[in-house]
Amino acid sequence: MSEEQAQQLMQQMQMLETYFSDLSQRETTFLSVLREASSAIESIKSLNQKSESDTLIPIGMGTYVPTKISSTNKIVLNVGAGVAVEKDFPSAINYLEARIKEIEVALQDNSAKKQDAAASLEQGREQINQLMQSTQPPN
Repeated sequence: MSEEQAQQLMQQMQMLETYFSDLSQRETTFLSVLREASSAIESIKSLNQKSESDTLIPIGMGTYVPTKISSTNKIVLNVGAGVAVEKDFPSAINYLEARIKEIEVALQDNSAKKQDAAASLEQGREQINQLMQSTQPPN
């Protein structure tokens, strides 16, 4: 293997490591959104059980305003692109469950890509090790 090929291999390894890191960050984001959606569903279900409840509303910088939730039949749901819609609780839960399924599919796809990248990285490391051993003078 020539020096030019070795440099190309090293560049490919760096790109693969960056790609793997990006996939790992994406996985973390998906898991965070998944937890948030599950938490939202549980909150909606618990609100549905009470006619009125006390809560804290965040207003920024760790500051909260105590308030009462008196309407337990409608919820405002952000559906993306700055658009929010009012839905009843069952519809909101259905929407969130559909989103969870989409996130799970994206997470599986991301995981498959991450496994492929890991396999490619391992193959590249083996090639580098072989190159290093072949360039060492015999003892």
